[in-house]
Amino acid sequence: METQTLIYLFVGASFALYIGIAIWSRAGSTKEFYVAGGGVNPVVNGMATAADWMSAASFLSMAGLIAFMGYDASVYLMGWTGGYVMLALLLAPYLRKFGQFTVPDFIGTRYYSNAARVVAVICLIFISFTYIAGQMRGVGIVFSQFLQVEITMGVIIGMGIVFIYAVMGGMKGITYTQVAQYCVLIFAYLVPAFFISFMLTDNPIPQLGLGSAINDGSGMSVLQKLDNTLVELGFNQYTAGSKSTIDMFCITMALMVGTAGLPHVIVRFFTVPKASDARKSAGWALIFIALLYTTAPAVGAFGMYNLLNKVDDVAYTDVEPFFTSWEDAGLYAWQDKNGDGVMQYRPGTAFEGQPEFTGETGPSGERVVANAPNADSENEVYVDRDTLVLANPEIAGLPAWVIALMAAGGLAAALSTAAGLLLVISSSVSHDLLKSTFKPDISAKGELLAARLAATAAILVAGYLGIYPPGWVAQVVAFAFGLAASSLFPAIFMGIFFKSMNKEGAIAGMVTGLVFTFGYIFYFKLINPAANVADNWLLGISPEGIGVIGMLLNFAVAIAVASFTAKTPVEIRKLVDSIRVPRGAGDAHAH
Repeated sequence: METQTLIYLFVGASFALYIGIAIWSRAGSTKEFYVAGGGVNPVVNGMATAADWMSAASFLSMAGLIAFMGYDASVYLMGWTGGYVMLALLLAPYLRKFGQFTVPDFIGTRYYSNAARVVAVICLIFISFTYIAGQMRGVGIVFSQFLQVEITMGVIIGMGIVFIYAVMGGMKGITYTQVAQYCVLIFAYLVPAFFISFMLTDNPIPQLGLGSAINDGSGMSVLQKLDNTLVELGFNQYTAGSKSTIDMFCITMALMVGTAGLPHVIVRFFTVPKASDARKSAGWALIFIALLYTTAPAVGAFGMYNLLNKVDDVAYTDVEPFFTSWEDAGLYAWQDKNGDGVMQYRPGTAFEGQPEFTGETGPSGERVVANAPNADSENEVYVDRDTLVLANPEIAGLPAWVIALMAAGGLAAALSTAAGLLLVISSSVSHDLLKSTFKPDISAKGELLAARLAATAAILVAGYLGIYPPGWVAQVVAFAFGLAASSLFPAIFMGIFFKSMNKEGAIAGMVTGLVFTFGYIFYFKLINPAANVADNWLLGISPEGIGVIGMLLNFAVAIAVASFTAKTPVEIRKLVDSIRVPRGAGDAHAH
């Protein structure tokens, strides 16, 4: 069977499965829509959490970043995994015991204030949209390559599918769809990794293959060989980092703390029957997540090694079909600077910006690029980082069914997270803004309708952001984590562990953290990108890591304001005490 036919089969079958599950598990009540009725088994919930967690950024971008940045990209591995552990131990069981559906609900009740709830909703919508833009972009990339459509069309198809099961099924539909998506995405990630590891090192386990000797008779390990090859071409060593220690620390910390404040993952812990199940499902999720995260460094290194071998110093007329097919999708490009018809892959960018094609073909048959060449670099090849994982099976020459499986896996990763985020946006609008703040007398039916309308509006905005994305997938996602770290995390943390934190302190802290972090990122990324170099950064901290400073400011302002304003009411202090007592966990209920 042809690759394309297999891709249609695999992707079609997986979509039929997701939509079937959504119809089978339609949400009938608001409780089913928000927390799947609160009766999900911890192992099932662990799997759904893992799917929710492992987004297009984990599946598509992370190994791509590791491949192109080498050691520097380890911040993503450490930050995202560490943050997950922090969430599971420090926050999840207490929030589950508190018994509220959503993060703004917790903040609104704990800080006895509708203003605090509204500020939390604003923070949450900011974070979720920043994050979802990355997922939609991922969906667009997968569709454009595998279904041979434009990226814009790909994003629109993705919007349609998420719409069906997120708007109809709510959390109940999403939970069971995510279990199916986890199985698809982990299988799709591991199978090619086993194959490629075996082909390069005779060791089928990628985690071990990464340190094994490469089977070309040189006696070198994969990493040594990669270091040597890259240094010969003029790049930095793959295993050496270029970032400063403080920046590495801050990015890792921002990702960790941001993770712990991420709304769509926290909601997952409300879908289990009791607080002890929240801990269990966190443990299971960690096992399911580790399968992908421990494989990613190997996938990145193998991918880079194969790419260099198949692209550098190869005549364009002899290049393998994977290059031309990604070139047709507009994600790879070659600009023959020295006119020798041979592709040179060197440090630096080949030309300014993303490739724009003139529509003509060059002397070797390549698509001619309209961009002005970058005179400072000998590099002639443009490779979109987000494509590495998807292209891996093709680059390594694996069978067609593995390529088809990869397409289904990439879509599963992006769609599962997008659905979780849409639910958070819709519930914060319908539950936190309408029901809890502006229209307390709204009927359950009205609330469910509002949630579905909010999800629909969110899908449209997300689609727009996916078509005109701000930055790369993983970079955009890193900002979402910075915003979560600086705004929501301190409010949740102090809400659980700091009895005397009052509403004035919490609100002042959230606003300060969000405004500072957003302003810093906005300035360096949008207003003055030319200034985005280490010399101009505050304390040498990049926009990706600045969330840590935002978080410290949030804590400082909150504590200062709280010490000068009215004390926390007695009943709230009692409430905080009761959250931290292990016995008698409350059910999830809406006040």
